[in-house]
Amino acid sequence: MFIQTETTPNPATLKFLPGKVVMPEGTADFRDAGAASNTSPLAAKLFAIPGVTGVFFGYDFITITKNDGPDWQHLKPAILGTIMEHLMAGTPVMAAETAAEPEHGEGEFFDEADGEIVDMIKELLETRVRPAVAQDGGDITFRGFEKGTVYLHMKGACSGCPSSTATLKHGIQNLLRHFVPEVQQVESI
Repeated sequence: MFIQTETTPNPATLKFLPGKVVMPEGTADFRDAGAASNTSPLAAKLFAIPGVTGVFFGYDFITITKNDGPDWQHLKPAILGTIMEHLMAGTPVMAAETAAEPEHGEGEFFDEADGEIVDMIKELLETRVRPAVAQDGGDITFRGFEKGTVYLHMKGACSGCPSSTATLKHGIQNLLRHFVPEVQQVESI
């Protein structure tokens, strides 16, 4: 098995491409070892590597976030070995009783009268924003729309990325404002 790595706009995050499906549906974002311990055997193993502070599973990639300690050149061999060993053994990425994070619906807030606007926002996010964000090793999901403000949740490489504010304000906000005049601003939650 050959696992490729790619840099992301976030210098603390690397994208690992194992050449196979990691999460057939949805995504999974782990910000600490406690969240991963009973949910994902692979994430738990990755958090056991000193310096790993975040694990995100996308459709065909894994992004790993590290702290300021070790350099990537020291961390990469341990991470690559852990991913390869886990996937080659055929062990599931997620625990059997655990499902991926819901992509839509749950935890959303908006006025029912804004349903048509929200549908347009979601369509733009799904077709134009999420594919681009996934290329950078992250994901972005709709959380709400209220008084002209769109609330989004950033995951993976996007969470804590120095350029995420620029992406949010200049990229996504401008795109949504162009196609949906009711959108005034975009905020991350």
